[in-house]
Amino acid sequence: MSKLSVVATPIGNLEDITLRALRILKEADIVACEDTRVTKKLLAHFDIHTPTATHARVLSLLEEGKHVALVSDAGSPGVSDPGLEIVSHARDAGHTIEVIPGASALAAAISIAGLRAPTFTFYGFLPTKKGRETLFKEIAESTRASVFYESPHRIVKTVEKLYELLGSTGKGHVRRVGLFRELTKMFEEHIVGTPAEILEAFESDANKQRGEFVVIVEAA
Repeated sequence: MSKLSVVATPIGNLEDITLRALRILKEADIVACEDTRVTKKLLAHFDIHTPTATHARVLSLLEEGKHVALVSDAGSPGVSDPGLEIVSHARDAGHTIEVIPGASALAAAISIAGLRAPTFTFYGFLPTKKGRETLFKEIAESTRASVFYESPHRIVKTVEKLYELLGSTGKGHVRRVGLFRELTKMFEEHIVGTPAEILEAFESDANKQRGEFVVIVEAA
């Protein structure tokens, strides 16, 4: 019987993979990858020799009755990547689906933030152009915490926009922001403070602008 195993992979440190995930990657007929070059490095590290294919082949392989392990380049498929659509189509076609949970940049950042985030809205990656300004205003006006991913190319402009919208006068309470970059990797760093304080940190050390970021805006 066909089966789709949705497998979380490490977000940086290769040791952050579960024993169950390793077993499934070995047992599956095919590992369906976002980028086969990235996944082959992971498989080679753990001496796994299961054949790989691209995401585009998942549905046809399931129709052939294969056991497919679906992975993304890092983290959980379906969370801010094309895996969401694949799982939806597989479910509509009646295939068996199981989750193999593991590392998540979202959960990792929330757990170490120490910011007010009893409830939060997760935005994934913000749009680069259309709708971006609207979402920033929504984040600024929300009473909930807001969490999103950001690239090193846009992180400075993002913090500048938060500085503009969340307050810059120093009067009263200014909501803090947490930037969590390169989580689980060699240069992991956490920067927590007001937008003004974060911009000062960037000015003092440009290296703090490098890497992939999880951004958390605390609740009002």
